[in-house]
Amino acid sequence: MTLTEIILSQLPENPLAGLRRTDELWRSLREGTLPVPTVVQESPERLGAVAWDVVICGGTLGILIGAALVQQGWRVALLERGMLRGRQQEWNISRHELQAFVELGLLTTQELDQAIATEYNPARISFLGGADLWVQDVLNIGVDPLYLLETLKQRFLSGGGQLFEQIAFTGAIVHPDGVVIQTEQESFTARLLLDAMGHFSPIVRQSRQGKRPEAVCLVVGTCATGFPPNDTGDLIVSFTPVQDQCQYFWEAFPARDGRTTYLFTYLDADPDRFSLETLFEEYFRLLPEYQQVTLEQLQFQRALFGCFPCYRQSPLKPQWHRILPIGDSSGSQSPLSFGGFGAMVRHLNRLTYGIHDALQTDTLERSALALLQPYQPNLAVTWLFQRAMSVGINQKIPPNQINQLLSSVFAQMAALGEPVLKPFLQDVVQFPALFQTLIRTSIAHPKLVLQILPHVGLVTILDWLVHYMNLASYTALFSITNALEPASKTLPPVPQYYYRRWLQAFKYGAGKDYSN
Repeated sequence: MTLTEIILSQLPENPLAGLRRTDELWRSLREGTLPVPTVVQESPERLGAVAWDVVICGGTLGILIGAALVQQGWRVALLERGMLRGRQQEWNISRHELQAFVELGLLTTQELDQAIATEYNPARISFLGGADLWVQDVLNIGVDPLYLLETLKQRFLSGGGQLFEQIAFTGAIVHPDGVVIQTEQESFTARLLLDAMGHFSPIVRQSRQGKRPEAVCLVVGTCATGFPPNDTGDLIVSFTPVQDQCQYFWEAFPARDGRTTYLFTYLDADPDRFSLETLFEEYFRLLPEYQQVTLEQLQFQRALFGCFPCYRQSPLKPQWHRILPIGDSSGSQSPLSFGGFGAMVRHLNRLTYGIHDALQTDTLERSALALLQPYQPNLAVTWLFQRAMSVGINQKIPPNQINQLLSSVFAQMAALGEPVLKPFLQDVVQFPALFQTLIRTSIAHPKLVLQILPHVGLVTILDWLVHYMNLASYTALFSITNALEPASKTLPPVPQYYYRRWLQAFKYGAGKDYSN
C-alpha cells in the first residue's frame, strides 16, 4: 500500500474513496470526457403566478446569499442535495472581510465573535533562496463552518426562507415570466434561479459545453496534531525547485484541533498530468521537511483535497434568462485563488443588493443579469501571474526560476509597504500597486523579468497588456461614476439598476472594494 492509502484509510469515514472520485473528475477534465448534460431548457409558455422569488440550488454557500435575500424581504427557497451542515475544517479569512455578515444583518457582533474558532499572527511568505517575509492580519482568522452555517440557517428560516434538504437539482425550464426548477421529488417555480452548485454544477457544464479549463489548481492536505508548537501561519511557501513539471507551494494554519497544512500547485489540464493521489504521495514525502517533524509523530484528524478548474471566460456570463451563477459556479475568483468561502464573502454585499435591485425592477433577462457577474480586469491580470507560477508539460525552464521571480516580486511589494502587499495577498490587484511593483522589479531584476517572456509566451503577454490597460481605465472610470452617483438617484428604477451595476463593475474591477 502507498503512504496515502495507509494514512487515509485510518481516518474517520475513510476519505480515500472521496479522493478517488475527485480524481475521476480531474481525469475527465484532462481527457475532455466530462459529460455535458442538458439540464436547462426553454419554453415560450407563460407560467403565471410563481411560488418563490428566488430558488437557490446548492446550500453550503448558497445559505449566505439566501439568508441575505430573506433579510431584504424576498421569498426564498434553498435546495440542498444533502444535509446543510458545515465541515469540521475551519475556513480561513481576514477579520475585516467578515464584517459583511454584520453589515447585512446576518450576524450580530457577538455571533461573529463566536463563529471565530482560531486567530493567529503573523503569517509567512517564503521562497527557496529568498528571505522570509511576515505579514499581519491576512487569512489569520479560522471560522467555524458548523456554527456559522447553523446560525445562518436559523436566520434564514426565521426570516421566512424555506430549506429543502436531500433534494437534488435535476433540471430547469425557463419561461418568459419565471423558471421551473425540477428535482426527483417535486418541482419549484420562481422568478429567478441562483446556481450555487460549484465548479462542477450541471448548469455550468452545459454552459461551458465541455470546454477544457485553461488552468487547474490541485490541493491536498491534512489537519493533524503532534507538530512542534507554532502559533504562526504560512500564506505561500516554496522550499523545492520545479519538479514533475510543476512548482509546489505550501500553506499552513493553526487550527482548533491541530495544524492544517496544504500542498498546492498550478497546472494546465494536459492529459499527461499526474493525479491528486500522486500529489498526496508528494505531500506525505515532503511534509516532514516542511514542518520539521516525522510522520510517526503526527496524529492525522482528517484529509483535505480539491481540484479547482479556472477558465479565462470568467466570471461566467448567464446563458439563459432568469438563471444566475454565483460563487464557484460563476468562477468569480482569480486563477490564483481556490474560490469557495472567501470569494463568496467578498462579493456577498454586491450580489445581495444587485439581486435585490434586479428583483425589484424585474430586470431578470440575461443581459441585465450579466452585469451581476461583470468582467473584472483586476482578476484578469492575474492570469499572467498564474502562468508565471506554472510550467507547461513539455516546457523547460531553470529549476529555481519561479522561486527567484516570486521572491523578487514579493520583496519589491514588501518594500512598497502593506498598502501594496496586503491587497494582493487577499486576491485584490490595484493599478497603482501593480504599476509600482512592475517598475521596481524591472529596474532591480531586469534579467529575471526578461525570462518571463519565453516562459509565458508572447500571446499571454499581449493578452495581459489589454487587461492591464483596462485595469487603469476601470480605476479612472470608478472615480468618475462614483462622483456622479448622487445624481443617479434621480433616474427611474431601471436606469438606476444599470448605473449601479456599472459603478460596482468599475469598483470591483479596479480593486476599490478592498478595505483593511
